[in-house]
Amino acid sequence: MTETETETETPPQPQPLSWKLVIDSADPHAQAGFWAETLGYLVEDNSPLVEQLLAAGAVPEAITTHAHGRRAWLDLAAARHPDDPYDEVSGTGQGRRLLFQRVPEPKTVKNRLHIDVHSAPGQRDAEAERLTALGARALRTYDEQGGSWIVMTDPEGNEFCLN
Repeated sequence: MTETETETETPPQPQPLSWKLVIDSADPHAQAGFWAETLGYLVEDNSPLVEQLLAAGAVPEAITTHAHGRRAWLDLAAARHPDDPYDEVSGTGQGRRLLFQRVPEPKTVKNRLHIDVHSAPGQRDAEAERLTALGARALRTYDEQGGSWIVMTDPEGNEFCLN
């Protein structure tokens, strides 16, 4: 390389960030169960960690409960994609994940963020019936040039779209 040539460095590319969607809830365990059924996810099993911390006296029993047939955190529950990695000690998903956290106040306004659920071609109405049986409610149907979808709510009134 001569004095007039300069070496150009490629700036480092940002690494993909991991994420989870956290949703306020009155009943996190019911919500995790609904969304696990809706999406074909698994309700996270945090029971080994909860049991370990209880046995060590590190947490009080008052912050735990029994849900989905096992010991769980009282105010948190999550649904995770079955193919994504998870921490075997805590049961915490490390991929696609919905975390429901208990809050004291009820939902009062329209969501600023919502989930779109995509059904198989020709199966939207059957999927709407399945989700209604799980506790969802259909609000309205849109048929526009750009597509057709049903706006629904989960059991706690959070809007989502079914395409």
